[in-house]
This record gives sequence, structure tokens and C-alpha cells, in this order.
Amino acid sequence: MGLWNRRQWLRNAGAAVMGSQVAAGINPAAAGPNPVTPPGQSKKPLDLGDFQPRSMLHVTATKVLQAKFPVIDVHTHLSFQVQHQNGVGLGEKMIYPMPPGEALAVMDRKNIRTMIDLTGGHGQGLEEVVEKWQKAYPGRFLVFTEPWWEQSNQPGYPQFQADAIERAHKSGARGLKVVKTLGLYLRENVTTGSLVKLDDPRFDPMWEACGALKMPVAIHTADPDAFFLPIDRFNERFEELNNHPDWSFYGRDFPPKMDLLEARNRVFARHPKTQFIALHVGNRGEDLGYVAQCLDRLPNMHVEMGARLNELGRQPRAARKFFEKYQDRIMLGTDAVPHGKETPQQIFGDELYEIYYRFLETEDEYFDYAPAPIPPQGRWRISGLGLPDQILRKVYNENAARLLNLAM
Repeated sequence: MGLWNRRQWLRNAGAAVMGSQVAAGINPAAAGPNPVTPPGQSKKPLDLGDFQPRSMLHVTATKVLQAKFPVIDVHTHLSFQVQHQNGVGLGEKMIYPMPPGEALAVMDRKNIRTMIDLTGGHGQGLEEVVEKWQKAYPGRFLVFTEPWWEQSNQPGYPQFQADAIERAHKSGARGLKVVKTLGLYLRENVTTGSLVKLDDPRFDPMWEACGALKMPVAIHTADPDAFFLPIDRFNERFEELNNHPDWSFYGRDFPPKMDLLEARNRVFARHPKTQFIALHVGNRGEDLGYVAQCLDRLPNMHVEMGARLNELGRQPRAARKFFEKYQDRIMLGTDAVPHGKETPQQIFGDELYEIYYRFLETEDEYFDYAPAPIPPQGRWRISGLGLPDQILRKVYNENAARLLNLAM
């Protein structure tokens, strides 16, 4: 009997019983509650933020305490510029949310050989970060430098920034990090005026200097697609954006996300000798087809997966094929930030790495992508990829070692 027929039969049977009760002089409404309907049937209000459903699904749960092979985490933040204004980092003074010893303890437990601190600042700040982390613990930490945004509206800036890259390299910087400041926050008067376009030619000497010095560029271009849409009932990241409306790039004078990505791609194409790491799965983890097109067009583009397990893990079959095809250009990154609580998918610690290892090494299904009672980047869970050893080695360390000229 088909589903429709079963439902129709039940309705007919119910109507027949009701009719027989009426014919017998029985009031159905006085006969007590419907045995099929549980008591307390009225709707109960529940704030979405209080909804924490417990899954009834019985599936394998694998605890992966250590990575199968040594790890190079290409995307971490162990230092930050102290001063920021309107989204633009200013000055040379740096702060450190965590001492090196605390990081090393987790690294040793989780089989992390090297962490790359992308936000190493510039000038004297950079020199301080290099001394504190990279030189004090050789092989365990590498430091990237950052542009001098506060100089970007000064005459002679293109050559000044290119020379600054060379000085940073001599100080020990192993690469350049470009945050989403370029394209979304940097303005013609640094913090005021119109937005500076990501492919502005004033930065061409900077990209070229990185290529000449074999310093890869890690670039964060845009945030998730949902951050460029209205914060309404159709937005799958509503909770996150409703809690942090300042994270939204919808409206005002922000460019559409695809304009940002295409401007980035023009930079990659214009500087073929410079190697670029497009962070956060190329800033388009929601559309692996688009990222694949970019990788096919741009041989100097690489990606990492920092803070995007939520996107990769909800499309495990597509993600597995993506890792198989681009296994030589994908690296492990976590976007790890010491301490805090607002971004649990990034908080540095044992739990963070165990989730990444479980995602990459097992075929577990329907597990949390962040150690948090409420999924912070969308209300869904993820499944693992179960990658073979050949691909795991590349993602865990070989691809990063090749790009950074590291001996493994």
C-alpha cells in the first residue's frame, strides 16, 4: 500500500469510528483525549538561541588524538598589532595572547611540527615577533610580515612597500599576510574616503617583491557568502550575524563578494611568479566548483582550510573529490587564535586539532565541526573525508614544506 493510500485509509477509518460513536449516542469530544495525540499538544515558544537538540542518530565516533603524520599549520595567529582603526591595523607595537610554552605543549601532544604565525606585523614589531617565536624555537614557528597600510596614501608608497618586503625578509619573515583590510577596509585616506580596490596597481611592486624573494602570500579576500546577504530569515548564518552585525558586508559601500574574488584573481594572473595561498578554501568553500575553476586557471594559487570545516564537511563527497584532484595544492590551516570564546571554531587547543584530524582521517558521519554547544557557523554537522595516506601526507606537511622550502 503506497504512502498516500495508507494515509487515506487511516483518515477513512477514523471517520468511520467517529460516525459509529455518534450513531451510538457517544459524544467523541467527551470520550477523553485522542490516544494517538500526546497531552500538551499546544505550541510552546522557544528562542532559537536556546534550541540545542540532541541527535538520536547512532553513528561511529572516532577519537583522533594525534595526526597520523607531522603537521604544518599554515594559518595561525600568535601575535597581533595593538592598534586598529576602522578595520585597519596601524603602528608597529605587537601583543601576544599566549606564551610560546603554552603553544608548544599543545603542538607536542597533537603532532604539530610547525605553526605559521601569519600576523607578524612589520618594522620593529616584526623583528620582535621573529625573535620571540621563530629564532627562539627554530623549526617550530615561522612568521609572516604584513603591509604598512598607514603608508598606502603617501607618495612613493609602491617602492616603499617593496623595500619593506625586502627588509622584512632580511629580518626573517618567511611570507606576507594580506588580511581582508585590502578590499573591505583600507580607504584612500587609510581609514576614511573611498575603498581601495584589491587589484590597485600601487601594490604591484609588493607582489613582485614577494615573488622575487620566494615569499608566499597568504591572502584573505572575503568572508562567507552569507556575510554579503541581508541578515534575515533566509540567511543560513542568521544567528552568527545577528549576534555580530558588524561582521556583515551587506550594503553600504562594500563591493559584491564576486567582485572582490575576481579582483584577487586578476592579481594572481598579473604576478605568475608569486605564489599565493588563498585562505579559507579560496574564500569560497560554499562553491568548490568555483574554487576549482580558479585553481585550473591560476597555477600559482594554493588553498588551505582554516575555519571552513563547516563548509567542507557538509559536502563530503564533493570535498573528497576536490582533495583528490588538488591534493598537491591544499594545506592544513586552522586559523587558530589563542583563548577567547566568540569563535570556537578557531580557539587554539587540543579539541580544535582533534576535529581537523577526525575530518581528514576518518569517515565518521554527522559530528560537530567546533567544540561548542551551538554550531557557531551554521546549524549543521559534518562528515569526514577518510583521506588515504598519500593525500594526508601532502595536506599535513609536504605541500607547505615545498612552498616554504622547508626540510621534512
